[in-house]
Amino acid sequence: MKIKKLSLRTRIFLTMILLVLLASILIAVVAIYQYREETKDYHKQRLERKEHNVKTHINRVLNGRQNTWEIKTENIPLIFKEEIANIAEIHRLQINLYDLEGTLLISSKANLQPSLKDKCIEAETLNSLSNNLELNTISNELEHRFVDYHKENGETFQSLYTYVNDKKSKQLAILNIPYLENDDFLSKELNEFLGRLMYAYLFVLLMAIGVAFLLSKYITKSLKTISDKINATRLEKRNEKIDIDETSEEISTLVKSYNSMIDELEESAVQLAKSEREQAWREMAKQVAHEIKNPLTPMRLTVQNFQRKFNPKDENIHKKVDEYSKTLIQQIDTMSSIASAFSNFAKMPAQQNETLNVVNIVKLALDIFNEDYIHFQTDEEEIIAKLDRTQLIRVVTNLVKNGIQSIPQDKEHPSVVVQVTSENNHVNIIVSDNGNGISEENKPMVFEPKFTTKTSGMGLGLAMVKNIVETYKGSITFTSEKDKGTTFNVSFPKE
Repeated sequence: MKIKKLSLRTRIFLTMILLVLLASILIAVVAIYQYREETKDYHKQRLERKEHNVKTHINRVLNGRQNTWEIKTENIPLIFKEEIANIAEIHRLQINLYDLEGTLLISSKANLQPSLKDKCIEAETLNSLSNNLELNTISNELEHRFVDYHKENGETFQSLYTYVNDKKSKQLAILNIPYLENDDFLSKELNEFLGRLMYAYLFVLLMAIGVAFLLSKYITKSLKTISDKINATRLEKRNEKIDIDETSEEISTLVKSYNSMIDELEESAVQLAKSEREQAWREMAKQVAHEIKNPLTPMRLTVQNFQRKFNPKDENIHKKVDEYSKTLIQQIDTMSSIASAFSNFAKMPAQQNETLNVVNIVKLALDIFNEDYIHFQTDEEEIIAKLDRTQLIRVVTNLVKNGIQSIPQDKEHPSVVVQVTSENNHVNIIVSDNGNGISEENKPMVFEPKFTTKTSGMGLGLAMVKNIVETYKGSITFTSEKDKGTTFNVSFPKE
């Protein structure tokens, strides 16, 4: 599906929905990022508080009355022999105390044989501790402090290292506090928050769909009105102007342009119609003059010949007068038929619609022809339609006559087949012949007045048929192949 092929209304609708979805996703991403940052800050501050509390507790033990040992690194295991477990239990933490070289002095972890990793602090960690000074946010003092982060089995562990000092701020030992980042509670809170956010997004999305639908409909309503008017614009009829109230400046400009175009189109249509009528009358006058001149020439020659050879004493004078008279009458009849043909084409008689059995009327129209190669076919005995009897007969006779005239006289097996069928709410009349056919260059001009490929006739028959068919809002089409024949298909609505 290409975006360019979508309607403006659909594009506006999809764009608004896409913006809501993108905003929702962005808010969710920001919320998750904020949660992670707050979780990191929470664990950092929590570890700082625990560190402060543990160090305070250790200092109380060191400087308390119950301590009878000299405060120095070697005595740390003795001083905290009984207290280390209490401190760990009170603060719910594991506590390890190392000497300044990184060797384990005492631990609250109940392990008779600690691992090598627990016995010694790595040199890299010792260097980081001695070189890293951080501001204690609780005491607002600079302290040597280092936190080692590592993951095991999908869980994040922090291991805090800091110095324990005596009253004179002399470094006695290294305090190590392992800390597990337990995010179960915070994860639960996040999931609950995201769940509520999802319901809120779903509600907002539904609201956005409704608003986008109404807004896109409102925005494109004026454009659809203009589009419908443009599609309905016809040169041959009077077109209505667009009248839209309370619209945007852009739409208003478009409406004004369309209305201006309608005024110009109407003026152009009037001029074109006038020009076409004048041209039509000129062409008709030329055709009438041409057709009348054809019989006038033999009439003139006949009269001149009669005048030159007239002899009252000729014993065959009466016979010659009869011959001359017949010739003149024949030419006069030709002129009369020409006048009738043009009269019929120029002004079709008013339709006298009646309920007819088309099958019987077509049979009746074929009775006037004497050719034995005209065949009638139908699958139904009765096809009822509301048509003018005279005009229906005229359509059939003109098509059949056209088929007969297209067949050469020396054709071995001439054939004209007339079929009447019924399809849905239409009646079809199909006339096929095996005549000369119509060449490709002549096909576009078949229904034009005065067009003919025959040596006689005025080329008005098919133009008249097309006029009748279109009056009934029907259709006429044809297929033809040179030297193989032509098939005309006329379709009339039954009502």
